[in-house]
Amino acid sequence: MGASHNLRSSKIILWGIPLDETTSFRRGTYLGPERIRQCSYGLETYSPVFERDLSEVKFFDAGDISLPRGKLEQSLKNIEKFAYSFLKRNFKLLSLGGEHLISLPLIKAASSVFPELRVIHLDAHADLRGKYLGNELSHASVMRRVCEFLKPSNLYQFGIRSGLKEEFDFGKKNTRFYPFSLEKVDKVIDELSPKPVYLSIDIDVIDPAFAPGTGTPEPNGITPKELFNFLEKIKSLNLIAVDVVEVSPPNDTSDITSLLGAKIVREILFLL
Repeated sequence: MGASHNLRSSKIILWGIPLDETTSFRRGTYLGPERIRQCSYGLETYSPVFERDLSEVKFFDAGDISLPRGKLEQSLKNIEKFAYSFLKRNFKLLSLGGEHLISLPLIKAASSVFPELRVIHLDAHADLRGKYLGNELSHASVMRRVCEFLKPSNLYQFGIRSGLKEEFDFGKKNTRFYPFSLEKVDKVIDELSPKPVYLSIDIDVIDPAFAPGTGTPEPNGITPKELFNFLEKIKSLNLIAVDVVEVSPPNDTSDITSLLGAKIVREILFLL
């Protein structure tokens, strides 16, 4: 909905990353990018919140990247290479997942182009495990891997309400850890404002009553209204890339989650 057919005149690249290799509970996130696109046709192109229309935003839908199934490390390298090729040419990226592990190569690429990068992570889960099911490369350990090349204090985590005690201890000691809600973003807006910012949104940060179509639903989450209020609060930040991950259409009900994902994507386009 509203995408340009001209890459040269666009400033934002939207693309799908249908990775679904390490999903541990309910699979299906590889179908997320396409279903979000399909559901976008049920929305208006105008945002009453930002008082802008998508006709004012020049973005190009590059389709879904082709990934070699069963070759996780190669897939991650391909994602990083694609992301870097556009970020270094001053395009902004809006990536549709797929599982949350896609954030690892995306943030790697962004940090290569922007050494002062800060990451905002919205999620029900801390994703700070050293390993999950014996694997270091997992959707459950993605932010722990990010902390290996990004200074942990440059990672801002909001909405976390699930994880091991060790993960919560690591977050409290090392990252900018603000669990259970998004309210404390007000405290960090000023310090984030001059920096390039990467935003990662796991759809399960929202309560499964509003977003049931995800791989690892976690009760007692935020509402969609709280998320949209959050997006309005960060409109002054220098967002250089965003991902929306873990939408799983096979586990959805009446496209509730995919429609929500599409509306989140629409609002983000006005922030980039």
